[in-house]
Amino acid sequence: MNQLSHIAIIMDGNGRWAELRNKKRSSGHEAGAKTVREITEFCATHEEIHRLTLYAFSTENWKRPRLEVEFLMKLLDKYIKQELENYLKHNIRFEPIGDLRAFSKQLRETIEMAKEKTAHCDGLVQSLALNYGSHDEILRTVNLLKNNEGDITKEMLENALDCKADVDLLIRTGGDQRLSNFLLWQVAYAELFFTDTLWPDFNAKELEKIIKKFKKVERRFGGLK
Repeated sequence: MNQLSHIAIIMDGNGRWAELRNKKRSSGHEAGAKTVREITEFCATHEEIHRLTLYAFSTENWKRPRLEVEFLMKLLDKYIKQELENYLKHNIRFEPIGDLRAFSKQLRETIEMAKEKTAHCDGLVQSLALNYGSHDEILRTVNLLKNNEGDITKEMLENALDCKADVDLLIRTGGDQRLSNFLLWQVAYAELFFTDTLWPDFNAKELEKIIKKFKKVERRFGGLK
């Protein structure tokens, strides 16, 4: 049976969810934050899952309208502060990935606070991808390693990436079927599942169904069996 250690999710559809209900896009992002909690708690109780990586804010999301970006920054700060108690309750370690230097001092402090306060937790790792893009991650890694003597090996590069864990299962909600610059190195042999469900409507029951399908897939990793 397939091993399922690392799930990664492209959380798509917040804006469309709000528009379908004649609401502001911000309400869709708020609803999406509640889904993050439900899915994280489900994964925390699943003994096989060790890491959950969620695409929260990409390097390309800065192109969105200024007011929406400002709202997302405030929502992220609020979410992390509110979730801290829940992280500790469920033994969840908070581990962001991405280039955090672009964020405000206050938001960086909030992120660092949650990271430090949950560092001792040894259950699920919830990894939020923040100002993250796989091209940016790989470029930063290459620049970090370029002065090393000798050739850069696969192991050296992997150990220097933001996310050092290969993905077993990648899910994208919202109907689109593309990777959108997310964990391109880490999903080399991941199983990809796409659902039309918009992120705020995604739930633990649907995730459980996807996991059951994943378990039936024959993963060959380039081999014959």
